Amino acid sequence: MRNKVILVISFVSLFVSCKVATEQDKNKDLSSTHSGYVSSVYISDNGDGTYTNPILQADYSDPDVVRVGDDFYMTVSSFNSSPGLPILHSKDLVNWQIVNYALPVLPEKIFDAPQYSKGVWAPCIRYHNNEFYIFWGDPDFGIYMVKTSNPLSEWEKPVLLKEGKGMIDPSPLWDDDGNAYLVSAWAGSRAGVNSLLTVWRMAPDGTEILDNGFNIYSGHDYNHTIEGPKFYKMKGYYFILAPAGGVEQGWQLALRSKNVFGPYEVKTVMAQGTTDINGPHQGGYVETQTGEPWFVHFQDNGVYGRILHLNPISWKDNWPVIGTDDDGDGCGEPVRTNRKPDVGKSWPLVHPAESDEFNAAKPGMQWSWNANEKVSWSVNMPDTGVLRLLAVPKPDAKVSLWNVPNILSQRLPAENFTATTKVSLNIEWDVWQGKQAGLIMFGNDYSYLAIRKDAEGFYLEQIQNIGANKEGLEQSVEKKRIKTNTAFLRLVVEGPEAKCSYSYSEDGEQFFPIGKEFKATRVLWSSAKIGIFCTSEPGHRIGGYTDFDWFRISK
Repeated sequence: MRNKVILVISFVSLFVSCKVATEQDKNKDLSSTHSGYVSSVYISDNGDGTYTNPILQADYSDPDVVRVGDDFYMTVSSFNSSPGLPILHSKDLVNWQIVNYALPVLPEKIFDAPQYSKGVWAPCIRYHNNEFYIFWGDPDFGIYMVKTSNPLSEWEKPVLLKEGKGMIDPSPLWDDDGNAYLVSAWAGSRAGVNSLLTVWRMAPDGTEILDNGFNIYSGHDYNHTIEGPKFYKMKGYYFILAPAGGVEQGWQLALRSKNVFGPYEVKTVMAQGTTDINGPHQGGYVETQTGEPWFVHFQDNGVYGRILHLNPISWKDNWPVIGTDDDGDGCGEPVRTNRKPDVGKSWPLVHPAESDEFNAAKPGMQWSWNANEKVSWSVNMPDTGVLRLLAVPKPDAKVSLWNVPNILSQRLPAENFTATTKVSLNIEWDVWQGKQAGLIMFGNDYSYLAIRKDAEGFYLEQIQNIGANKEGLEQSVEKKRIKTNTAFLRLVVEGPEAKCSYSYSEDGEQFFPIGKEFKATRVLWSSAKIGIFCTSEPGHRIGGYTDFDWFRISK
């Protein structure tokens, strides 16, 4: 009997110790993501208990956020980029960093090639029954869901809940009685209708839509282009927070009802008003541990994309008021500077990484590809501290870099910054024809500075392509001879118009201008991106690669 008691106690002790170890491992995993990176080009946290909007001055479109314990998690639209569905983490809603991706590759075959503006639209992140869920709409394929028990680990394979065109911006709600629902909007470009919100019955496990849907609101009369709905149950009401009026000049609505299928009352709860913050809408509601309500949303900022703002929420007559309401009409205006959320303690500055020394087993989480990644595109060589991009042939000799999938890029981090990288182009078999590598500002129009080789040796060339998204052709701007296969390439970006100027160096100290000024442009409606690449023209002997020693963002 004594031995049995000892055995039971041992099993209990083992179970408790394993559980504690699991929690410690999870916390260790989370703490390991806190790289301590602080941007040198933009910081929102003022260091005195206040912050200044935007909290992130980069293109984090259509954000949604959830709190689990003391941790905040956010995801945003990633469109055609691979990996997709970035997972950002914060302790205070102001300081964020990318800690994972929920979607290593997009599930449809077409994303093996660039499909700009398609793919992952307006995801919604939720925590239910000890699991994290992300729902998103692909306007061409339907509504997807992916989930995990640990947001820092590998997420499960995506599930297609509802196949069809034009269903976008899904947001789930698990009700108190165990039933589950999903609200979505419609993309007019695919569905033929928009300005419409639909509620669907959903399987409680989030894997299936159970009916044909019920249209609960038409915004055609007063709130055209209503979209991006987020579903909540608060203060005895079903709430849907949704933007209307369009991205650049829109406003934020709240809809409420005592019944999940309506009828819904509607009220404008945030608008630009007297501020210079246009289109303040589309985001997520979240409460801190201390019970404070906040709203994370975006503002359209032209070529720099949809940048993130954080606004306080107050309640008036059971309606949320987002921002400040100086005239007391129940419609808030976005704040520029405000006190930080009360999360019980202060946390250090942190920011999504921008620079990369390429000393790790893979590129930093700020990077993504133009299409589903292939293992044949790159080799990380942490033992030598370089990222090796292989000279992959372009899909066709006639296409420009607009159609090339293996461009590694990241968001523009601020309105003024400098990007510098050290590049070594290596030619194999002495077949130099058509091989190049460089630093690119990518958009509908793009420009890059590339290192190349010809019969006389290595040289640098600035290239521009105006109207690349409309089959524009590349034009050479200027060439400069260099002595070796290694060069330092630099791009300076300035002002609201993102004016770009290139320079180069052979010793890393003295830089010389090359080419002419270029104005960056969007990638369709996303921001421009800055990136690196290595390509080859088809029809020549394969081989060649480029070692990128580092990539650094500075003032």
